[in-house]
Amino acid sequence: IQEPEEKKIALELLETEQAYVNRLHLLDQIFYTELMKEAKNGKTVPEEVVKMIFSNISSIYQFHAKFFLPELQKRMEDWSCNPRIGDVIQKLAPFLKMYGEYVKNFDKAVELITIWSEKSPPFQELIADIQKRKVCANLTLQHHMLEPVQRIPRYELLLKDYVRKLPPESPDRDDAEKALEMIFMVAKHSNAAIAEMERLQNLWAVYQRLGLEDDIVDPSNELIKEGPIQKISTRNNSTSEKYLFLFNNMLLYCVPKVIQVGAEFQVHLRIDVDGLKVRELNDTQFPHTFLVSGKQRTLELQAR
Repeated sequence: IQEPEEKKIALELLETEQAYVNRLHLLDQIFYTELMKEAKNGKTVPEEVVKMIFSNISSIYQFHAKFFLPELQKRMEDWSCNPRIGDVIQKLAPFLKMYGEYVKNFDKAVELITIWSEKSPPFQELIADIQKRKVCANLTLQHHMLEPVQRIPRYELLLKDYVRKLPPESPDRDDAEKALEMIFMVAKHSNAAIAEMERLQNLWAVYQRLGLEDDIVDPSNELIKEGPIQKISTRNNSTSEKYLFLFNNMLLYCVPKVIQVGAEFQVHLRIDVDGLKVRELNDTQFPHTFLVSGKQRTLELQAR
């Protein structure tokens, strides 16, 4: 007899979970544990660095190995009399928020591995030794570390498929749909956390280029556009190089610094977006010019 489609997907979930737990075991119990041991002996890198690389991988490993995988196994053994996984996945979903921290840290972790591999040959050697083992399947540490980042989207796809294949009268329908909704929210939560972190990092980098003027540094600002511009001086018919930063609430009119120590620009003028008007000019001598007028001042500018 043909297995029902939804059971095939549930089995695929179980098989991929088993493989995933093996991968987490490799990351936590082998890479992390051995690198930490050598760090404690003072032979490779500071312990702090190893902790920063592996973030909260231990919690993730424990959760999947001790809780989620055994629950799934139990379920699949009882499938003939209790064909459902929706409720187990509902218990899983809230814990997937733990991934937010790991995913947010991922780029930094990979960067730390690169930096310290150059700084500390013993660190690089130990990683290379572990990578040679059969359990690593010829893949790098970075490659294995990507697996948790990809796991939540994988749950989402499998579960979507499972819900689609469930017969309408299945006892698991309500639970499975609710579980899918929960997983969807968690995936969104982790993407939003990454996006927000990137936004703040970019914003901070811009503030540093502007010399961290107190009244400008505000985490809620959003940078919309930046770029070089020519300021037209009507007095002597010439242009000079300036630079604009447009935020959601203000336009910063800046002068590039000749000697770039610390800040890259000096803020000459701040014009509120509130009440700001932009008007194109038809100037034969200076093409692509426009007038920016705001509460603070009016500027005649020329774009490239």
